[in-house]
Amino acid sequence: MKILVVDIGGNNVKLLVSGEKAPRKVPSGPALTAARMASSVRKAVAGWKYDGVTIGFPGPVKGGRPAAEPVNLGGGWVRFDYARAFGKPVRVVNDAVMQALGSYRGGRMLFLGLGTGLGAALVIEGFVQPLEIAHLPYRNGKTYEDFLGRRGMVRMGKKRWRQLVAEIVPRLLHAFQVDEVVLGGGNVKQLKALPPASRLGSNVQAFTGGFRLWERKR
Repeated sequence: MKILVVDIGGNNVKLLVSGEKAPRKVPSGPALTAARMASSVRKAVAGWKYDGVTIGFPGPVKGGRPAAEPVNLGGGWVRFDYARAFGKPVRVVNDAVMQALGSYRGGRMLFLGLGTGLGAALVIEGFVQPLEIAHLPYRNGKTYEDFLGRRGMVRMGKKRWRQLVAEIVPRLLHAFQVDEVVLGGGNVKQLKALPPASRLGSNVQAFTGGFRLWERKR
């Protein structure tokens, strides 16, 4: 099967179909509704042939559907008919799950997506579990996302943001008892050093996860 992967971010929706090498993208942002996303994606991938679609959604997913409206995008995501819009079978997963699956090499791994928000997923012996730690309180009434997301970087500056990444990541590694932490998302390029037992992910691995999703039997 040829699979189209739709990776929805806060600034761009990134697109790649299996067999192609160069991703395409369309603008995202607070005005992006589910219907606008589907329409713009169909136009952007005109000429690509695909048999199924994986959508990496920036929020909780239950039963293969968004469970809540996204924080940083427009509305209409929970009730939208994705299969009808694309005319193909569609699998919707949390975007952190998709990148975690693409980054996984074995053992116990925690994925953290340092982007507009804070995505997280846990992979234990091949089984993927989405995590919603972004909005858990961390300090002074603020959440993990308030410190590690883009708003935190803008508020505190890059130097303090890097210090907090170095402080929080080892705590989460210990709390979840994993072998390693993979750091993905658009802001990892701002890091000058990595915390212990961590490595960098990439957007390419999100596409890999979207393809792998159709290969998995569990």
